[in-house]
Amino acid sequence: MAGHPYDIGEIPPLGEIPPLGEVPDRMPAHLIRPERFGEPSEAFRIEIVDVPDVGPADALVLVMAAGINYNNVWAARGVPVDVCTIHEKLGEPAAFHIGGSDASGIVYAIGENVSNVSVGDHVVIHCGQWDRDADALDDPMLHPSFRIWGYESNWGSFAQFTRVQAHQCLPKAPQLTWEQAAAPTLVGATAYRMLLGWPPHVVGDGDPVLVWGGAGGLGSMAIQIVRELGGRAVAVVSSEDKAEFCRKLGAVGVIDRRRFDHWGVPPHWQDAAYRAWLDGARAFGQAFFEALGEKRSPRIVFEHPGEDTVPTSIFMCDSGGMVVICAGTTGYHAVSDLRYLWMRQKRLQGSHFANDEQSAAFNRLVIDGRVDPCLSRTFSFDEIPTAHQLMSENAHPEGNMAALVSAPREGLTDLP
Repeated sequence: MAGHPYDIGEIPPLGEIPPLGEVPDRMPAHLIRPERFGEPSEAFRIEIVDVPDVGPADALVLVMAAGINYNNVWAARGVPVDVCTIHEKLGEPAAFHIGGSDASGIVYAIGENVSNVSVGDHVVIHCGQWDRDADALDDPMLHPSFRIWGYESNWGSFAQFTRVQAHQCLPKAPQLTWEQAAAPTLVGATAYRMLLGWPPHVVGDGDPVLVWGGAGGLGSMAIQIVRELGGRAVAVVSSEDKAEFCRKLGAVGVIDRRRFDHWGVPPHWQDAAYRAWLDGARAFGQAFFEALGEKRSPRIVFEHPGEDTVPTSIFMCDSGGMVVICAGTTGYHAVSDLRYLWMRQKRLQGSHFANDEQSAAFNRLVIDGRVDPCLSRTFSFDEIPTAHQLMSENAHPEGNMAALVSAPREGLTDLP
């Protein structure tokens, strides 16, 4: 570890920026431990841990701000997986988990094989990690070693310092604050791959796109990317405030999902109740036509709720179109009437985060000012459990959230 001016065991307080390149031995971090798995408000605790060593291809980053994502709601609960058992398989500390899969910060140390960043660089961090032998693949995300930093791997951004693979570091948009820059990379790069990573089903000029959860982190990024590609996004929302938010981002129309009740696994196709489900799906399709302003089905459906919505998505998708999904926040048991899938030759495509090129392409949209991070609320470091609890209860605001770590507190948003 680099030398430092601190006495052994001395820890610079958050908000005090150590001299560039000088790293203390220990640091404060929000830890989740297996014995505390449960609601996020109880699972996270601030503890003092050793600053991790830097490997040959790694970078150590002083975290200025950290983005808040749903994956660490899962980590706090210990479901669907116990992330600490995954850390053990990677040779990382298994007694605790430091979450956080988005960050902005300053590079403080680099390994001897690193050439893409230097100490002092202002960066944002994408969350894709993989073993070096995956670099030989056209898409290293398809390698068995792929994992999400700050979820499947340890040493995430909810700490004073974070260790990352150096290829994860991207230039910070200079016009953004630390907290704005920390907010959008995970959801934005995920949305970018979903909309552009599965040719020939890429968004083109005039293409109708159905975006579920349009006011959330993923949806707010998807609407803007569709807009920049010349497509026409119709967003699904649950309030008029969220509808207006989506319109301002560039959605051509919105659908209020509260008007419908056919969600979830539909009845068996031979069951008399299936007719009621089908009527609901058709009514939703009519609402899409009205929001779009013409009778055209979506060429791409941007999915992430999962169990509640996939049957409708496959029904809705245009012939020869694609339903692309990256999550299952309402559940994982999604079924469909396969007649609509095979006879209309539709595609159901899974998608997971993004590779280096896709992450960099999304980051360029942010640097160029073409995509807004949609930062809605900024929390203090102490409030990281609260931010995740709000997300767990679906009580968080539209767009994205972030927490200050070493950045000045001027960006702090008071809780109501």
